[in-house]
Amino acid sequence: MFLKHALGGVLVTAIAASAWNLDGTVVNTDNEPLEGVNITCYNYGGYTATSDAQGRFSIGDEITTAIADASIQNKIAVAKNGNVLSIANPSGNSFKVSMMDALGKMMMQQEFNSQNTSIDIQKFAGQKFMILKVSSNSVNDNYIVSRGALMKAGDPLPYLAFSLTGYKIFSYTMAEEEETGKVFTLEKQDLTASSSSMTWEQPSSSSMTWGPASSASQSSASTARSSSSVELIVNCASKTAKAGDQTMSVNVDGQTRTFIMHVPSAYKGDKAVPLVIDFHGIGGNGQGQMGGTQLRARTDPEGVISLYPDGASAAWNVGPCCSTADDVKFTREMIKAASESACIDKKRVYASGFSMGGGMTNHLACNLADELAAVAPSAMDLNTVNSASCNPARPIPIIMYRSTSDGVCVYQGGDSGRGDGLNFLGAEKNFTFWGQKNGCTGNPTETRDGNVTVKEYSNCMDGVKVVFRNDPNAGHSYADGKSAWAFLKQWQLQ
Repeated sequence: MFLKHALGGVLVTAIAASAWNLDGTVVNTDNEPLEGVNITCYNYGGYTATSDAQGRFSIGDEITTAIADASIQNKIAVAKNGNVLSIANPSGNSFKVSMMDALGKMMMQQEFNSQNTSIDIQKFAGQKFMILKVSSNSVNDNYIVSRGALMKAGDPLPYLAFSLTGYKIFSYTMAEEEETGKVFTLEKQDLTASSSSMTWEQPSSSSMTWGPASSASQSSASTARSSSSVELIVNCASKTAKAGDQTMSVNVDGQTRTFIMHVPSAYKGDKAVPLVIDFHGIGGNGQGQMGGTQLRARTDPEGVISLYPDGASAAWNVGPCCSTADDVKFTREMIKAASESACIDKKRVYASGFSMGGGMTNHLACNLADELAAVAPSAMDLNTVNSASCNPARPIPIIMYRSTSDGVCVYQGGDSGRGDGLNFLGAEKNFTFWGQKNGCTGNPTETRDGNVTVKEYSNCMDGVKVVFRNDPNAGHSYADGKSAWAFLKQWQLQ
């Protein structure tokens, strides 16, 4: 989650959605320590650990925590290293720092005018929980400060998976930013259960036919082509969106659904720009996804607007688990609402997502191909339920990100092991599935991009491509922003 951190200069900061730490021991039902248990975070990518011979583990960030926005150069960055708060203020404008205890009692309040400020909070070391407010130009950023941790207010706490071959996967949501000495018990898996749920059938030839789009979407549901085509002319005069983050809501079947619309400073409102919808993992929210995704660092400089939706019950309806909300309709409503406020090129609307958000992105490729030009899911595949009903309106370009070391959504697929009814195709079969759905012929090519194996179907219907990137060391992680955006932006609806 932490890309790099340096506050000594004018501004060299990175982004971080939260800071936390968990350590403990993993045992079996006989209270014997379990070695080799993989501990992986669902809702934040890049955090993994493995239990040692005594079953002990530690996962999280224990030393330095930083929260900033690398794409907005005058954004104040806050970091915590031990008992020292470091604040980088590249604009040099005055700002106020307020520190309150858990009951809201003011413990410190001071104004600063420097670019780099350090505050020793040793005298507050006895406080388990404090509220930090940084105010500048009528903008307030609130943080939670606890022993060893700094967290942006509103960030979700980590949701973790414990997995070991022969044992049921155990899920745990942290209650505090720092937890020590926890004991987790794994139960053995019933190996006598039927293995039929692990099978996967190749799609029949009939599932590869392409019927006409509905009359409501026929104009936009034709083929996706290179974005070098003539741009859609959009009247931007009535659009009111300005640079910044805005929480928006839409009504879906009587339920209020919320999302963040992020408008970068490069957006001027004088021409239509692409739109990227980025879905969080289970247990997360839009704010956390906005902080963790790698795509925003690539799209912001080009003025691309991005949306970060909140799942109902912090999840997405991608099959038998874990929500009953109509998230396809929600996505349509988000696109409509964003287009009414900002100057959006509706031929260049894309979706991406991490973990269950990656599963949601796969799901949208099946059900919203009339509005999405291309998709980039990471860390989750289609499951046997939603793949069986997958019927895209047209061939859709897709680049998918998986890892053989993923301990949450395992590369090989099969039952999730969590009793949620999810049974995944697996990374390789998900790639093959989309190759067949897109009418690709011939064998995929295979190349290397550093440590990453890249497979590609390029001889597909309507000129689309299906790309699969396997980084064996990535674990359960976000899509690589550089390659994802390079792939997505080359496509547009015709």
